Amino acid sequence: MKKIALLFVVGVALMACKQTPKEETETVLEHQDGSTTQETETTPAVQAELDLSKIPFTTADIGDFPYLALPKGVKELNRPLLRDFDVCFFPVQGMMTEVEGRLYKANLTAVSGEQFSERLFRRSMEEYLKSIGAVKIAEERITREEYDRYNKLDPHKGDEGDIGYADEPIAFYVIRHKEQGDIYIQYTVNNVSAKLNVLQVKAFEQTMTKITADEIMKSLAETGKSILYINFNHDQSTLTPEGKEVVNEIAVTLQKDAQLTIAIEGHTDNVGDANHNKKLSTARALAVKTALEEQKVAPNRLTATGFGAERPLLANDSEANKAKNRRVELRKTNG
Repeated sequence: MKKIALLFVVGVALMACKQTPKEETETVLEHQDGSTTQETETTPAVQAELDLSKIPFTTADIGDFPYLALPKGVKELNRPLLRDFDVCFFPVQGMMTEVEGRLYKANLTAVSGEQFSERLFRRSMEEYLKSIGAVKIAEERITREEYDRYNKLDPHKGDEGDIGYADEPIAFYVIRHKEQGDIYIQYTVNNVSAKLNVLQVKAFEQTMTKITADEIMKSLAETGKSILYINFNHDQSTLTPEGKEVVNEIAVTLQKDAQLTIAIEGHTDNVGDANHNKKLSTARALAVKTALEEQKVAPNRLTATGFGAERPLLANDSEANKAKNRRVELRKTNG
């Protein structure tokens, strides 16, 4: 009878309930002839969670967002990153864990003529946060493996106040406030500067609604143009079902006002070849014009032009801004 021994080698966690980015179970099979084979099964890690129920609420007066006045002699180095809704990563049991809400991120330095003091900054933060009921969650450094796992998930890597690099010391606090809700604060500091992140936890609120003919007509009447985000197949001029729904609303607009004439203008971001982008934007504008003509809109009421990346709404310096620049504009042409 063959003798088969199963030996399981399990990685030991760094902390009691920490999960590494990938958890591997290695099975060694020892056969009768003395040879062995190995089988490795990789399972996705479960993101660490913070048990907020163990943190007491505070009723302290913490002022307005971002709730912290900087210590004497410290200023923001550049314009801070401010978002009404975004994501930030905080160290929970050794894992950089994403939290959504209202966000402030800043690089900090000494005011002109003074020297930055790490001790002054750290003591100021620690004592003030303690005085308003903040609870320290972590004072740690993440590993290179953890940085490699999460860094591409963070849309603000390299931006102002970017915290969360391998072996970077991070102090992480949470405030549970009766009125302001849950507030996450983290900072890192050395003898020349500091970085500070504040996030007020906030649920996502959907603000997008279906585009209607009434909205298009109102925008054309008030501003002379309507900015639309019409979906096409990737890198093509073929309308998706959602894109066709928007075109249907444009047709209704033109049917309601028989005198209305419009220019259809296609725009892209600056990614890729400029000539290709211009051709693509022209093809998409023409696709909208053709779809409207198929709905009995007279061709002489429509023109179609593509501008590629020549007329951006915003600087193409982030994925969000690039998405805003990929658009179709309707411009009223009959006065």
